[in-house]
This record gives sequence, structure tokens and C-alpha cells, in this order.
Amino acid sequence: MDLLPKIFLFLIVLATPLIGWTQVFQVSGTLKDGEGKEPLPYVQVALFETSTSPEPVSFSDTDEQGRFSVEAAKGTYVLKAFFIGYKDLVVEDVKVTGKVSLGEMEMVGEAENLEEVVVQTSKMPVRASLEGITITPENNLANAGGTLLDVLRNTPSISVSEDGTISLRGSSGTNILVNGRNSSLTQNLDQLPASAVEEIRVINNPNARYDAAAEGGVIDIILKKGQDLGTHGGLEATYGTRGRSNIGGRINHRTPTFNVYGGYNFRNWKGVSKRSSIREIFEDQERLEQTTYGSDRNKGHNLNAGADYYFGNSVLSYEGVYQYGHDFQTNTLYSELSSLDTEGGNEAFDYVRRNNEDEIDEGLDNALIFEHNFDEEGNLLRITASHSYRNQFKTQNIDIFTNTLDPLPENRTGQERAFTDEVRNITVLQADYIKPWETGQFEAGLKSNIRKFDNDYQYLRYEEASGSFVEDPAISNQFLYQDEIHAGYAIFSSAKEKFEYALGLRGEYTKVDTYLRNTDEENQQRYFNLFPSVQGMYNLNDNHSLKVTYSRRIDRPTAWRLNPFPDITDSLNIRRGNPELEPEMINSFELGHLANFDKSSFTTNLFYRKVNGQLDFITIVEDGISYSQPANLLSSQSYGLEFIGVSEVSDWYSLNGGLTLFRIAVDGSNIGEEFTNAGFSWNAKLTQDFKLPLGLNLQLVGNYDSPEIEAQGRDLARYSVDASLQKSFFKDKASLLLSVRDVFNTDRFAGETLTNTFSQEFRAKRETRIMLLTARYNF
Repeated sequence: MDLLPKIFLFLIVLATPLIGWTQVFQVSGTLKDGEGKEPLPYVQVALFETSTSPEPVSFSDTDEQGRFSVEAAKGTYVLKAFFIGYKDLVVEDVKVTGKVSLGEMEMVGEAENLEEVVVQTSKMPVRASLEGITITPENNLANAGGTLLDVLRNTPSISVSEDGTISLRGSSGTNILVNGRNSSLTQNLDQLPASAVEEIRVINNPNARYDAAAEGGVIDIILKKGQDLGTHGGLEATYGTRGRSNIGGRINHRTPTFNVYGGYNFRNWKGVSKRSSIREIFEDQERLEQTTYGSDRNKGHNLNAGADYYFGNSVLSYEGVYQYGHDFQTNTLYSELSSLDTEGGNEAFDYVRRNNEDEIDEGLDNALIFEHNFDEEGNLLRITASHSYRNQFKTQNIDIFTNTLDPLPENRTGQERAFTDEVRNITVLQADYIKPWETGQFEAGLKSNIRKFDNDYQYLRYEEASGSFVEDPAISNQFLYQDEIHAGYAIFSSAKEKFEYALGLRGEYTKVDTYLRNTDEENQQRYFNLFPSVQGMYNLNDNHSLKVTYSRRIDRPTAWRLNPFPDITDSLNIRRGNPELEPEMINSFELGHLANFDKSSFTTNLFYRKVNGQLDFITIVEDGISYSQPANLLSSQSYGLEFIGVSEVSDWYSLNGGLTLFRIAVDGSNIGEEFTNAGFSWNAKLTQDFKLPLGLNLQLVGNYDSPEIEAQGRDLARYSVDASLQKSFFKDKASLLLSVRDVFNTDRFAGETLTNTFSQEFRAKRETRIMLLTARYNF
């Protein structure tokens, strides 16, 4: 035989087994909930050569009907299915000799405990739990193109003030975390895009596992990292009125061995505002009218990246976030000072102050997490080390025009400059251990939280004689703040057939040092506190449960509240800190009812909170100048009723929302009788979703905050309505969304103060009625 035919025959014989090996067949089936028999969508399904193989042969996710399909060559495999809240499904000896149908298979839900969410569907934008609620921003159309602050504005029980301060059930003392950790990135929540947030957990009455800090509770922001096997990602772009734009993307790739992910967002946001106030001093018969016109622009970059490495029973993870923001603001303040004494003449004084601000804000957050699961299910050790850095550098160029309301260059009578350089560093070291047993578990942990803030403020005035700017040492200052909080905790929990409970105790040692370099003033505080917590739930039946919680908490004064140097942006209304402040001590009680059905959930909570040493801002007037500063009042009490509901009423209509009614009583009699006040307040939020013909989705969001009392007055009511219309394409992978925020242009801030010596009221209106067009694509 010639050589060529021999070679050809040899290759045919060699290739024959390879041809059979490369032929693949389909393995399909359907996954359902073992109890409710409902299809389970988005379950991860994979085929492995053996039960210990680190890499799958193929993998996929179930669709909305719970169906899956994977491919494999001839052989015998192990099929595994993974889904949060369910035990892993393992099917041994899946023989593939052709097309295989495994039919319907059921996944068994893990036993519920005190941490589990009682509404199982992930499609719900709001889900209730024992400790609070969980928000999924992506499921709320009103959040498209927005920031974390926009998400919180649409969250039940939460109010957002004019300066971005978060209030929970009427309390502005909240502990905001990122991925469960203290972070300086929470200093400016408008820097974090809503599209980067996986979910937000609002914990009203946290147990001993969490920091005891904050009167109102904990808000934990969980960023997206991607957990599905394979490669997934998404793109989002928004364009709106006044040239507002927001664009971003994210991607992750996961195998059974590792997961890598990253995301980027660029934001270019513009706005205008107007604020007016009137103050009357009774003894001096003096009236001050002020109006501020403002414009601002923010250009920001947000980058998050990370990786998870799975080896044996352990996971090693890295999480990182980088932010860079550049803000431009121009605020022009018009002031008119006049006399109310008609007999003494009508003396008047006009004043204009134009402030041009340029601020660069840079932040970096890094965390390394090690987690080991022991052989016993639920036996876990987690160690975390993180560091967060933020640098805010602000330049202010101020022009002053006296005896005129016409700020022309020829009318300028003075110039000022100010430079603020603030550096924040937060280091967190934490270890947590969980040991389960048959009817409960024991949990313990250690944590050290170390914070260092350096605020360097330089203030200069222009001197005509020298033709240069000269620093004013009476106003310039450098304030150094450092605190260390070292904590340990233990929680014992047990779950019977009907009753579950958890008893916790946390101890915290606090060390605070402040130093005002200009005056060489030092202030030190050292104290140790114990913080018990109690949680209990009684399951009446499969649908109804009763819960009770108690926690003792602390709210420490923030660094800027302790800084005694004044903010003189407005020389007639000055804000300053108070280095003598002491922490608040809080006792918080809650009694609630949870009702959970197939397509709806209703939560009702009665709550009571007693605060000793209530921290509040008070205003005093001296020599015609208004000074606003924090002070420790004697106490405050608040109690109320909260209702949160989520319901898929029909195939085309669903709604969710919350109603919170509460009464606050503030006792500041230790300062003066005029600092004692009480009043009733309430807020409501309602989101309605409509599925319309032609594949359109309509969403309406309504918010209302009633008037709310302060130590010396009250804030007035706020209300607004948002509307969004969405159309999906390519089997829901892509969508276009048109949103109109504050449709009726009603959202504004207002308040009034009345004391024995003066009265004051203000109105503030930002540009809130805006239109946004958002395009999304997920893969």
C-alpha cells in the first residue's frame, strides 16, 4: 500500500473516537419551590464530571418558568443547582447518552431564622424582614439615572433634608454603611449612582452584631458584584433637561473557582436653586430679608472593582471603590436689613455676597475579606480588614457689595477667599464567628473602628493698601479629630417550631481626641458602654408572625459638630460647632406584625424611642447676628406607628409603600423653656406599577412629609409626584425609560422658628421638575 493511503487510513481510525466524543446532547428540566410548587427563576444550574470537580462542564440559569437547558458530551455527570434561601440541589449519576429530560425537580427552602427575609420573590422593590426592610433600587423605575439619595427619597420611613441629611422615623442619627462596613464614601451620598447599588438594607432596631452608633438605626448599602455563573453585565445611559447626563456599565465573570467584576459610572449633573428667609428681632425692631440664587454643576466618576476566589471551604474577596467628583457652585446672596420702628426712622442696610465655589472630592475604599465555612453547615468564620480615604479640597472666591443690591464690578467693596482641605481616614478590623447547633446558634465578634479627620480652613481678605489677600488668623483654623471604638459582642439565638429569639450584648470602648491648632485647645473623652439587644418572633401560622425588639444605642457627636470655629458663608447667619457636646444615649423598643402571602407582604410596627442628652441645633441672636450651633438638650421621646405594604394585586397592577405616623417631644428646659416643643408628624410613600398594552410599564411614585417639630420651631410639609414610562426590547434585555420627576413642581423645603426674642422663616426651592430619558441593556 502506498504511504499516502496508509496515512489517510490512520487519521480516519484516530479521528473516529474524537468524532463521537465531540458530539453533545441537551440536558433539560424544571426547578420548583418544594413548598409552594412555584417555578424558581434565575437559579444557577451546572453539570460537573464528579461531585468534587472544581470546574463545571457547562452551566446556565433557569428562565422565569424555572426551565433550564445545559449541554454535555456522552458520559455520567453530577447536576447541581444553587439558589439563595434554598438548600443546594444535587443529582448524582446523570447518564448522558442522548437527549435527557430530568422533568420537574423541587428545591427545599432552608429553615427560616431571625435574619431571613419573609417575602421570597426577588422582583419586589421592597421586602420586609424582622429587623427592617430591604430595597432593590433596580426594580423601581423612578431611580433610573439617579443617585443613592434619590433611592432613599423613595424609601418608606426615610426622609432626606435640604442638605442631604438622612432621617429615619424622624431621627437624623443614622449609621450608613457600605457593604456592611464603615466608610468615608458615605460622606457624600450624591456621588454614588443608583445603578451601582444591588440593594439597601434599612435596619430600624439592629442587634448587637452592628455598631451601637446612631439613634435611628442602620442603613447598609450593598454594591453590585455579580454572582451568576458565566459572564454578565449591563450598560445604562441617561440624558435629561439642562443637559444632565449619566452613563455607566458593569460586568462580571464567574466560575466555581473565582468571580471578578467591575463597574464604572460618569455623571454630569446641573441645577439651579433659590432660597429666601425673613428674620425679625423683637427687641431691636429689626427685620432681615435674604434671598440666595444658586447654580451648581457636578462632574463625577465612580469606579468599583473586586474579585472572589473560592478554594476548599473558603472564600477570599477583595472589594474596591474609587470616586472622583468636581463641583462648581455660584451662590449670590441678597440681604436687606431694615427697621420696624416707624417712629425711629426707616434705617436700611443692603448687602450682596457672591460666592464662587470649586470643590474636588476624591475617595478610595479598599477591603479584604476572608471567609471560611467549617464542615458543619452554618459554622462560619469571617475576617475583614478595610481602609477608606477621602480628600475634599474646596476653594471659595467671594465678592462683597455693600450699600447696594446691584452686584456690578464697579459696586464691589470687598473680596474674600477661603480654602478648605479636609482629609478623612477610616480603618476597620473585624472578626465574626458563628457556631450553630440543633435549635439555634451562637455568634460572637470583635471590631476596631479607627477614624482620623483633618480639617484645615484658611480664610483671607483683600487689603487695598497692599493690593493682596491677607490671612485672617481669627477665622482660619485647623481642626484635628480622632476616635477609636473597640467593640466585642455575643449573640445567643434559638428557634423552636413557633418561637424564635435572640439575646445579644455588645461592649464598646470609646476614645475621642480633638485638637484646635490655632488656639492649642484639646478635648478628650474616654468611656465604656454596654448595649444589650433582644429580638423575638412568634409564628402564629404560615402567614402571620408577631415580633418584638429592643436595643440600647448611642449617637456620638460628629467631627464637624465639635469644631467650634464658625462657618461665615453668610456673615449675618453663622453656624458653629460645640466641643463640649456629649453623646446621646438611646433606648429603642418595637412591637410588630408580619403578614406574608404568595404575592403580598404587610408589616405593621409600633415603636418607642427615648433619647437622653438629645443633640439638636439651636439658634441664638447676638448683636444682630444669628448663631446656629448644636447642643445637648435634656431628652426627647418619640413613638409611632409604621405600616409597610407590598402587593401584586393583579397581572397588570402592583403597588408598594409605607405610612409612618409619630409624635416627637423635645425637652430642652436645661437650656431654656423656649427650647421645649412637641408635635405630631407623618410621612407616606406610594409606588404604583401598571403593565399597559404594547409592552409598556407605567410607574407613579408619590411622597409626602408632613410638618415636623424641631427644638425651636418646625419644618413645613413636603410633597411630590414622579412618573416613569418604560418599554422593553429583545426579551427584556434592553429598555427605554422616560421619567418626569416632581411632575407638579411642588417639592421644596421650608421651616419656621419662633422664640421669645426673634422669629425666622425660610423657603428653599431647587430645580426638581426634570425630564430624563434612560436606555438600559443587560447581558
